[in-house]
Amino acid sequence: MPRCPWATTEPNITYHDQEWGVPVHDDRLLFEFLILEGAQAGLSWSTILKKRGNYRKAFDGFRPEKIARYGARDIQRLLGNAGIVRNRLKIAATIENAKMFLAVRKEFGTFDAYLWKFVGGKPIQNRRRRMADVPARTPESDAMSRDLLRRRFKFVGSTICYALMQATGMVNDHLVTCPRHMELGDARRHK
Repeated sequence: MPRCPWATTEPNITYHDQEWGVPVHDDRLLFEFLILEGAQAGLSWSTILKKRGNYRKAFDGFRPEKIARYGARDIQRLLGNAGIVRNRLKIAATIENAKMFLAVRKEFGTFDAYLWKFVGGKPIQNRRRRMADVPARTPESDAMSRDLLRRRFKFVGSTICYALMQATGMVNDHLVTCPRHMELGDARRHK
């Protein structure tokens, strides 16, 4: 059985086979995906995947406590880093999102508890047959986006939120013809 058609070259193949759609409950990793999905806006996910290691180094391992304290000198350092997307708005958004992340975590105990409430705490098992059937946004991603924006997060439109939900396993959008669809669906049923 073939994998999802977007995973034809590296690093997409490895990402598809090992990470995409696997439920994530680690706050640091959820923050990483939130930032990377926002960084992807207007670009390809493949571009961001290739820069992921550089992002981890440049942004202190995506530790929100550290990023929330970044100042003008850090922004200049990041704007000079050719290993990441050097977009002033996206860099500023990362810093602001770190601050908002900490506020949400304080309110909900974990960022995980906050994000997963938009899917009722368990993955949505979709049964899509073609990439054309996969939406860019859903009512759940609309609700997540609205709430994140209300909390002053940046680069969290509904399409970005839906990509975050797909990446972190809140939805299983592997096509039914892909072996990962059943693997992830079975793994979730047995937990």
